[in-house]
Amino acid sequence: MSGGELDASDPRTLPGFFDALADGDLLGGVCADCGQVLLPPRPACYACGSRAVGVEPQSREGTVFSCTAVHTPPPAFAADAPYTVAAVELADGGRLLGRVTADYDDVAIGDPVELTVRELTAEEREVALDYEADWPVHVFEPR
Repeated sequence: MSGGELDASDPRTLPGFFDALADGDLLGGVCADCGQVLLPPRPACYACGSRAVGVEPQSREGTVFSCTAVHTPPPAFAADAPYTVAAVELADGGRLLGRVTADYDDVAIGDPVELTVRELTAEEREVALDYEADWPVHVFEPR
């Protein structure tokens, strides 16, 4: 899959990426020209600008690349604060941002984690944008 017209079912769009994730498939874009892994996939490579981006399954396992604690979240998530968010480098080379199900003090750069996927809770569904209401939530679990 590369170039051409895109519609919302294409995994190189956010709706297509999250539809695949809801079906249990973590898909990444892979640039045919430079090898960059794009998560979520995009129709053009952000490393070299090529539009020769294919889509390939990605590992759900990775390591924490960077992390932070969110102490002042949007009002809808105030009850969750503080919570941990991390950029995770997956085993196949892409990086994906997501919440980690551990306290910030228990997470360190290089820690192994695994991506899990779940449906939105009723509270999350209330604050989701209309187009996000059917998208799953991805979180990283420490391994």
